[in-house]
Amino acid sequence: MFEVIVKKKIRKCVDSLPSPEKRRFGLLMESLRARGPVQGTFPNYSRLSGNKHHCHLSPRWVACWEETKKGVKIEVYYVGNRGNAPY
Repeated sequence: MFEVIVKKKIRKCVDSLPSPEKRRFGLLMESLRARGPVQGTFPNYSRLSGNKHHCHLSPRWVACWEETKKGVKIEVYYVGNRGNAPY
């Protein structure tokens, strides 16, 4: 079981997502807690540099996270429009 950290700023971003993307984000959170940072079953999942990862919640919306403590903690650091994603 992994600890997933979603800071207040990111929760506000999630709240502003359309409903289908909010549901997909919820599924992603469940999967991150259960399976860890590698999420090969999510659309357009890829490992970014080092310990960072991302996937698409839909063609327009993405989520980015990083493994902050190997095998224990994952922090979501971006949820939002694909055009503004920090990758």
